[in-house]
Amino acid sequence: MKRIVAGTAVLFSMLLGAGPVVAQDGFTQVESPHDVATTIDKLTAVLESKGMNIFGRVNHGANAEKVGLSLRPTELLIFGNPKIGTPLMICAQSVAIDLPQKMLAWQDEAGQTHLGWNDPQHLKARHAIEGCDEVLGKVSGALANFAKAAVSE
Repeated sequence: MKRIVAGTAVLFSMLLGAGPVVAQDGFTQVESPHDVATTIDKLTAVLESKGMNIFGRVNHGANAEKVGLSLRPTELLIFGNPKIGTPLMICAQSVAIDLPQKMLAWQDEAGQTHLGWNDPQHLKARHAIEGCDEVLGKVSGALANFAKAAVSE
């Protein structure tokens, strides 16, 4: 499994041509040169241009502020498309717990923005998906391309 995650990180690094790509425990992340809001705005624009449905945007920092707590900028975008998600659910219906897709942008303690998402290969292992490598590969490639667009200059 570690070999799959490492291989996926190399693939994303090649696709993104961006800063370091980190893949750990089924979570992949890249650095963004933009602030959190701009990263999510750019991600939203590319997703909409590709026909993806935007189901929600959660501003965790603003929500924390509402209850008197402080959190560095942290936003989650929830998106998907039944043409992509349904084939995954046909492969393993339990994968629906992990859909729609999500990408998270956050600012670390040094002020660097990151964009992260769940690695589809992790979903393969988590839900014992068999015989759907082509669908998973398409999802992996699409997520990497969306991230690349969101973190581009």
